[in-house]
Amino acid sequence: MRGRRLSRVCGDMLYIALTFAIIGLFLFPVFWLIVSSLKPLGLLFSTRITLFGFEPIFEYYRQIFEVGFLRFVFNSVLVSIVATALCMLLAFPAAYAFSRFRFLGKNLFFGFFGLTQIFPWIILVTPIFIIFFFLGLSNSYSGLILIYIAVAIPFTTYMLFGYLEAVPKEIDDAAVIDGCSTLRTLFYVIVPIAVPGLVASATHAFIVAWNEFLFALTLITTTEKKTAPVALATFFGEYGANWGEVLAAATVTTIPTLIFFLLLQRHLLKGLTAGSVKQ
Repeated sequence: MRGRRLSRVCGDMLYIALTFAIIGLFLFPVFWLIVSSLKPLGLLFSTRITLFGFEPIFEYYRQIFEVGFLRFVFNSVLVSIVATALCMLLAFPAAYAFSRFRFLGKNLFFGFFGLTQIFPWIILVTPIFIIFFFLGLSNSYSGLILIYIAVAIPFTTYMLFGYLEAVPKEIDDAAVIDGCSTLRTLFYVIVPIAVPGLVASATHAFIVAWNEFLFALTLITTTEKKTAPVALATFFGEYGANWGEVLAAATVTTIPTLIFFLLLQRHLLKGLTAGSVKQ
């Protein structure tokens, strides 16, 4: 009995140690990024690995703030949050309709959503630029937001559909019996239940908008409207790069996403596993 208990304790300890090792493996590059952004230039290019024992400097951060990098981060925050909110506002009713209703062409439309994810984005750049130019949407936040919504909606709808399929349809029937319309059932009954799925889907939509580079580079032509990924690329020159500024800018760029995850992490784990088992 003691041997069995001892083996179970050893197994648990091994599992915990392995978990922390995996977490450390993923977090170490972020730690390395932050530490390197504080290193003097001499240590930055040194072949000796130095993580501690040096006096940190903030010169690189001062340099990127002087060129207005915070403005570019604000642009990304604005575009990503608006695109995420509108994407969820459109994707959730669509997922609910696919999950609850039967209508002509349902399977065709649902399959078409997946088909849009097959093609690489780069083949869409030229036609979208021409269309947006004639519509007056080029070099504007609204045009960029429309692109991000269109890109994120298909997969977001699939994620929400999988979650809603795990929500018993009897809940909808009970709400209808109590006198709720379809819209009231959707927003007052289903939305509170679907918060974990909404958070996971919103996280995906936010990451898509935050990390997107190609459309932002093509559609935005003025410096003051650049997003953070595009502005970060400008630190790389033809013959080299100022790596101190690159590391500082990359560190600043990670802060909004970190805040976003910290605010939503309570529901994120539930949302990622939601829909995996149908109840």
